[in-house]
Amino acid sequence: MSYQSEAQLEKNMIKQLVRQQYEQVTIKAEDALVQNFRTQLNRFNKKKLEGQPLTDEEFSRFLTQLSGKSIFETAKLLRDKQVFQRGDGTEVYLELFNTRDWCKNIFQVTNQTTMEGKYKNRYDVTILINGLPVVQVELKRRGLDFKEAFNQIQRYRKHSFKGLFRFLQIYVVSNGVDTKYFANSDGDILFGHTFYWSDSENNRITNLSDFTESFLEKCHIAKMIARFMVLNETEKNLMVMRPYQVFAVEALIKRALDSRNNGYIWHTTGSGKTLTSFKASQILANQPDITKVFFLVDRKDLDSQTMEEFNKFEPDSVDETDKTDNLVKQISDMTKPLILTTIQKMANAVKNKKYEKIMDQYQDERVIFIIDECHRSQFGEMHKEISKHFKQAQYFGFTGTPRFEVNKSQDGRVTADLFEKCLHTYLIKDAIHDGNVLGFSVEYIKTVNIDFDEEDKTRVQGIDTDEVWLDEERLELVAKNIIDTHERRAKSKGYTGIFTVQSIPMLIKYYDIFKKMDHNLRIAGIFTFDPNEDNENREEHSRDALERMMKDYNKMFDKNFSTDKFPSYFKDVSKGVKTAQIDILLVVDMFLTGFDSKKLNTLYVDRNLKYHTLVQAYSRTNRVDKATKPYGNVVCYRNLKENTDDAIRLYSQTDTVDDVLMKSYEDYLAQFKAALLKVKELADSPASVDGLEREEDKHMFIVSFRELTKNLVRLQTFTDFEFDPDKLGIGQQTYQDYKSKYLRIYDETKNSDAKESILANVDFSLELMHTDRINVSYIMNLIRNINFDDEEEREKTVDLIEKELDRADNEELRLKVGLIKNFLHKVVPTMSNQDSVDDAYYEFEQQERLKEIETFAKAFDIPQEQLQSFIEEYEYSGVIDNQEISDTIKLPFLKKKKLLQRIITYIFEHTKRYN
Repeated sequence: MSYQSEAQLEKNMIKQLVRQQYEQVTIKAEDALVQNFRTQLNRFNKKKLEGQPLTDEEFSRFLTQLSGKSIFETAKLLRDKQVFQRGDGTEVYLELFNTRDWCKNIFQVTNQTTMEGKYKNRYDVTILINGLPVVQVELKRRGLDFKEAFNQIQRYRKHSFKGLFRFLQIYVVSNGVDTKYFANSDGDILFGHTFYWSDSENNRITNLSDFTESFLEKCHIAKMIARFMVLNETEKNLMVMRPYQVFAVEALIKRALDSRNNGYIWHTTGSGKTLTSFKASQILANQPDITKVFFLVDRKDLDSQTMEEFNKFEPDSVDETDKTDNLVKQISDMTKPLILTTIQKMANAVKNKKYEKIMDQYQDERVIFIIDECHRSQFGEMHKEISKHFKQAQYFGFTGTPRFEVNKSQDGRVTADLFEKCLHTYLIKDAIHDGNVLGFSVEYIKTVNIDFDEEDKTRVQGIDTDEVWLDEERLELVAKNIIDTHERRAKSKGYTGIFTVQSIPMLIKYYDIFKKMDHNLRIAGIFTFDPNEDNENREEHSRDALERMMKDYNKMFDKNFSTDKFPSYFKDVSKGVKTAQIDILLVVDMFLTGFDSKKLNTLYVDRNLKYHTLVQAYSRTNRVDKATKPYGNVVCYRNLKENTDDAIRLYSQTDTVDDVLMKSYEDYLAQFKAALLKVKELADSPASVDGLEREEDKHMFIVSFRELTKNLVRLQTFTDFEFDPDKLGIGQQTYQDYKSKYLRIYDETKNSDAKESILANVDFSLELMHTDRINVSYIMNLIRNINFDDEEEREKTVDLIEKELDRADNEELRLKVGLIKNFLHKVVPTMSNQDSVDDAYYEFEQQERLKEIETFAKAFDIPQEQLQSFIEEYEYSGVIDNQEISDTIKLPFLKKKKLLQRIITYIFEHTKRYN
């Protein structure tokens, strides 16, 4: 064979794991799995059981104690000691997994285990620790897209991963050449949450053999499960850390425990520093010789997002109030080894005599400070006060943009002056390569024809540069360009943009210009004002201007903000950008650091940016979302090309910017044409697609057309784009006709027997095909952001959501409108901000679903269990057995035929509505 078969790949992997000291066992079915677990449980807990294995009755009770739990609850059981009462009444603490000495566990491997759920499934390779299946490996033969293995796992999760398979922690998918891993979950798992493994230098390890040697080495996989998974308490899901996060934590822990020196981690913006820094903080806080770990952020970064993130991992660890009293109270509590607070409050706590008695207790204690975004100069200013007080302190910083000599802070220091050594790097080019963040597509649009140095603030050639930049005609030109192109960049308003300008006066001018222009964009402005600002040569105080903007905002979103309620306005604006309710937000400096939003895809720039400020600002746009967001768009109305290249070279530690900056329009046009050629080679017209009979040919068409559409999505973000057949080689109508054929194959595949079709696991990337703004995801985001604790605000938001539902044109959403409206009226009024919207909606939907099935079954005199069975069969296989349904209907022929069609239509609609 030209390809190594799946069976051969599996055989070689088993051999390798056995060489790596795994014990190979034969477990063909669930009974054997349970029996093996019993043997290993007794073996692993031999000392605790004092040589007396569990009896049949005891083991049966213990199995019951473990079963019936969610994956999240089961993950907690795995890590906890289980209190168990033996038959004679004595209590014993049974251990399922050694989380401290992870090498001291029992490691086994098996393959081709068959589980009977709704359907029979046979799994490829299963790794067991102490008899429990904790890692599942699914393989596809070389040459196939390994995403097919991912899709197969999704099917298994739905239909047959039950019993002891609830203990699965990590999945691995591979086609021999490419290999990825990801965490198990009760909810949906996105392919974007699958990761490549790498070494400490960020060199990717993709070959299955190398991955098995490195990642699946016995002690390492046990350590990943014990130390480098996080149980997210807020969302009740499992998270597994990415390789660079693992290596950074290990380097930091080693530095902290082996020395009293400082250090810093340089991980690019958007790479998940909060999780990395939390895990390091958590491990250090559990060390017996460390009294306290303080996680410090700058005041302006302690927004709701940071607090929510940290509280997900360590509930009640965040000092949320503005009062230093609360921080000092937390410090005095010896049961709180880990505290998140602001640099400013910590500096106040050590300076203020009022807190002297409590703070002095820690002067000679071993404390560790972990500082987020440590490139900020504020920490440099307050570092002396804090270090003067805590004499035994160690400092570790996290930053995406460290300071170097070329961009040193105002006091002349660089990051290494405070933190000594860089312990681990994960640069922007690494993150883009791994798909953890997006690259940037940067356009430079010239708005002035005068040649002068933009950095020179003095008059050049007799012209005041500020006068040029603030010229009304120029600002109108820029505003018009934004209005003309934003719709295309924002994917029919599915995404949003930030417009950063050089000053508050410029922001106010732009706001007023946008207000005068004809457009349907929702534009807001935000800035901090100085109560005592110099108002010379200004017609209006900046606070009054902000008040005007707030009034417009209140009218637009039915709110009631004023400058007296600025924090609430800030929070609401933040939410509006994250849910793409605001189309463009005008800012000077706010929202350019530490703000994360997947729905933000465009940054407009009319100011000078350099080095760390440039990379921070650009990085607001590059959070990974669906395929409809191929990169972060940056549109510069100044000549920032040299600054951009310099900054990217500095923060990529490279001489080239090609890894970070996306290609030009011409490059993507060439790629589009090449993809079009492949499509036409398979089917020279849309009608020819119907002639593709072999599944292999259909598969190739799907892959080729998907690639064509990806390139089209990229092209559409450029201002140069127009659907011109002469330029593209295809007209819009012909493209749409091909798209219809693509979707027809998708429908056929979903309506065929998935077990036989080679198309069953192919990724159709349907999100590329849709640009509807108001879809189910959009509406659910609005519901998640309701303030349930404020009745008046809740009712206003519910009213807004209902209006959005009434104008929805998304097919999937239209089917759910009635359901969602009922949820809004029946359940939302009973909820609080502590409740999970997703859990509440899921429970409501399931109840409604059962009621609907019961009502339909009664109305047409069909046994409810049979109707439910027909629906479940269709959900799984996409097949409706007309004959089987017909046999259940006891009516004359014509009435039977009519009712049969009604039942089939109901199954289709019901499934679409609830899936």
